[in-house]
Amino acid sequence: MQTRDTNTPYWLAMWRLPRVGPVTFTKVLAHADNDLEYLFSQSVVDLKRCGFNDTQVELISGFYRDRQLSLGKQVDQDLQWLDASSQHHVVLNQDATYPPLLKEVIGAPPLLFVKGDLDTLAFPQIAIVGSRNPTRMGQDTAYKFAQHFAKQGFITTSGLARGIDGAAHQGALVAQGYTVAVLAHGLDQIYPKANQGLADQIAENGAMVSEYPIGVGPRAEYFPRRNRIVSGMSLGVLVVEAAKKSGSLITAREAAEQGREVFAIPGSIHNPLAKGCHEIIRQGAKLVEEGAHVIEELLPLLTVHNINKANAVAKATPEGHSPVQKSCIKVHQYADKSTEIQVLKVIEHDACSVDFVVSETGLSVAEVNSTLILLELDGAIVSENGWYLLA
Repeated sequence: MQTRDTNTPYWLAMWRLPRVGPVTFTKVLAHADNDLEYLFSQSVVDLKRCGFNDTQVELISGFYRDRQLSLGKQVDQDLQWLDASSQHHVVLNQDATYPPLLKEVIGAPPLLFVKGDLDTLAFPQIAIVGSRNPTRMGQDTAYKFAQHFAKQGFITTSGLARGIDGAAHQGALVAQGYTVAVLAHGLDQIYPKANQGLADQIAENGAMVSEYPIGVGPRAEYFPRRNRIVSGMSLGVLVVEAAKKSGSLITAREAAEQGREVFAIPGSIHNPLAKGCHEIIRQGAKLVEEGAHVIEELLPLLTVHNINKANAVAKATPEGHSPVQKSCIKVHQYADKSTEIQVLKVIEHDACSVDFVVSETGLSVAEVNSTLILLELDGAIVSENGWYLLA
């Protein structure tokens, strides 16, 4: 639970007012000399002079007089959530824990709701975005890139959507790294619901972030604003698979406007999910084929933004753990079993799906499935959410 000052409820109340966005909030805050409690105590006449309309004035005056009115009850929801767990935080843009790169973005939200480890937000982040309905190869790619970033001390940031987002979060977690999920709704709910388990893991090994108050559900118009935060917190954005009208291209465009690096992975000209990536490459995004290409471009920016990567590496690789170490497999144990050897040679490099093993070995799906079961029974490999990796 974050210790809050007496001004926090007034920040929450101002943020919940209708027709108050980041720009208006910033102007009001400057006018009030950062003292919103004093502003809320002003007369109706003074509030109207500040530019508030009749509805806003009524809500402000009512909140100051009686917390049992509608706005007061909504803010109480936020405060009750804040008090419910040591993992729950409200971060104001004046706080040292506010994401440093996001603070540079014009129109960044004045406050954020955070569930998880606040320290995670200070470390270098790379956003991975893409299709909600990717190919198996696209999921494998997002997963492996996130693993590589984690091993290099970078946080993977995404939007907890199904598809590429989920694969990126999982890749970071399996590598014992940290990951950040930015949501387009209040943190008291998860969308899609199927990602509840993944969200719980992220809260334990990173952070979930939202500009939306408690109780606010997902709406279509909230997702572009969510994307702006994803890119704003990150040094760069990697687009893995995206169709021509994919929402991921909005994130890429926001990133470019924010001065962030934009990367894209190319694909077949016959793959509709490569069309968006090819389009942004033509517009100036950097073509990358492996995680090292992204890291090489971003390392110099750590100095520019005064980000301490040494601390990030310590965070991403907890004491006593080396994410690149894996159990040694006694290959001779399977020397006379060519199918096991073929499968192990694919899996030894990174976590893989069944489809990826099939494509790499040329074995049938039935052969791969039976071999994976035998290897798992032998303790040579483990499976996690449909992905296979060395034990």
